[in-house]
Amino acid sequence: QVQLVESGGGLVQPGGSLRLSCATSGFTFNNYVMSWYRQAPGQERDLVATILSNDGITNYADSVKGRFTISRDNAKNTVYLQMNSLKPEDTAVYYCNARRVIVPAVIYWGQGTQVTVSS
Repeated sequence: QVQLVESGGGLVQPGGSLRLSCATSGFTFNNYVMSWYRQAPGQERDLVATILSNDGITNYADSVKGRFTISRDNAKNTVYLQMNSLKPEDTAVYYCNARRVIVPAVIYWGQGTQVTVSS
């Protein structure tokens, strides 16, 4: 059974930090590109950050560059998102995403974790 379980969300003041975790099971983690997406109320789900499976190359949305860091621990089948200098506009539900690197494409989603940035 495939599981992606996010944790680490919560309420934080502007300028604060949070670290999200996504613990996975049920698939071969090393064969998947891992990403974080976010969705604010009334908006589309947007890509935040991606990390490749073997070489660890990362990519970020312009809005989070320099503030967020994605990482993965292939031994623990877990991906992380370190979020620093948080802004109110970072408020959203954050989702973990796994995409297989070989065809046919297989995509898995977590259930999401709420991040609220407010004073």
